[in-house]
Amino acid sequence: MMAVVLVGGLGTRLQPLTITTPKQMLPVAEVSVIERVLAHLAAHGVTEAVLSLGYQPDAFLTAFPDDRAAGVALSYAIDPEPLDTAGAVGFAAKGAGVESTFVVVNGDVLTDHDLTTLVEFHRTHGAEGTIALTRVDDPSAYGVVATDERGKVEAFVEKPSPETAPSNFINAGIYVLEPAVLDRIPAGPSSIERKVFPAMVRGGSLYALASPAYWIDVGTPVTYLKAQLDLLDGLRGETPAPGAEQRAAQVWTLGSPVVDGEVLPPSLVGDAAYVAARGRVERSVVGAGVRVEGDAVVRDSVLLPGAVIRGGAVVEHSIVGERAVVGAGTRLSDLTVVGGGAVVDADQQLVGARLG
Repeated sequence: MMAVVLVGGLGTRLQPLTITTPKQMLPVAEVSVIERVLAHLAAHGVTEAVLSLGYQPDAFLTAFPDDRAAGVALSYAIDPEPLDTAGAVGFAAKGAGVESTFVVVNGDVLTDHDLTTLVEFHRTHGAEGTIALTRVDDPSAYGVVATDERGKVEAFVEKPSPETAPSNFINAGIYVLEPAVLDRIPAGPSSIERKVFPAMVRGGSLYALASPAYWIDVGTPVTYLKAQLDLLDGLRGETPAPGAEQRAAQVWTLGSPVVDGEVLPPSLVGDAAYVAARGRVERSVVGAGVRVEGDAVVRDSVLLPGAVIRGGAVVEHSIVGERAVVGAGTRLSDLTVVGGGAVVDADQQLVGARLG
């Protein structure tokens, strides 16, 4: 089966991390978001994927020089202009010559949804399109999908108030589509959620299937950090990263890091990282080549590859980008985000800051 993976967004909500790196190329527990998405697709029978690219396409082409990742053969469709969701799907799928049932996923969603079951549901119901649904506590920030008892979509309700929402199930950004859907997509920019799907509802050909499986959109600092801590906490029932070895209970390592300091569970320390004597890491991801110097503390945080945390610094519930440097004695807290290559001076107090 073929998939179209939408990875063209600017990643504005994740700035400054995405100023230098597309969000789907950012690592989650040392594996890029896009590789995690592709691995999930491969586990459910997807053998080919078209990456619908827009922002910084060369980052993807460089990362996968043999046009293959996570067991999936890759091709690329670089949008000539911002095309929105339907336009991007149409451009990518038509360019790839899609002629049979295919899957569409958002490249910034990590999930354990059973795609095999979704495809079977789609086929047994004779659907033209099927949407995966996920449950949220507060649907008011999302588009809610209302269905009948057979799963046929009856309506979309955009950002309803909690008291008027027909359900708590929202569009999970995972679709199974027939090639006929492509005929509904005009050339140029258009939205699959606002234009194509409502037309399919009127024709009675759109279905939806809810799942309680893990689902998270990693497109904000809050959720990008949460996705990694969820892996450390075992919420997805797996080791945080393929090939990770347990150095101690719930303390995983990749490759050959050097740990002279203290690493408390649950944590993941990447290849060639260094935690110096008197350095302390608690419930955090320490990326490849990171240096945590003596008397530094890293807690409930993510340090991307090559970051340096100078002596006496404290990084708490924050994200430090690739090759960024946090100066001695500085304290980062409350979801401070330091962009790739940025330098934070010594003895600073940053609370919920964004530093590019």
